[in-house]
Amino acid sequence: MTKKEPFIINRIKSLGFALKGALLLLKNEASIQVQASIAVLVTFAGFYFEISAIEWMVQLLVIAVVISAEALNSAIEEIADFIHPEYHKKIGYTKDIAAGAVFFAGIAGIIIAGIIYIPKF
Repeated sequence: MTKKEPFIINRIKSLGFALKGALLLLKNEASIQVQASIAVLVTFAGFYFEISAIEWMVQLLVIAVVISAEALNSAIEEIADFIHPEYHKKIGYTKDIAAGAVFFAGIAGIIIAGIIYIPKF
């Protein structure tokens, strides 16, 4: 019987895996790179326009939702391609649905950015 590692050690290892995954996404996924660049841009805009604490919270939440949706979409695509490398109608359908989730998050992000920043001009 193997000895179970302490809870805190498992949490530290999990954090390491999560950081590795985030770095892999930033290094290898063009869509994440674009969205991270947009996140940096709107973060600078937030400082420049001195947005309120509530606007910061909403902006950060939207950034997290969009990037998370894109990361999940990338993971679904990787799994789908691994399971069925050649084109298959059901795999295409699954990948399209995952991309649709990113689309909804992105549209919400654009609308929220408009609500925050259009009045500043």
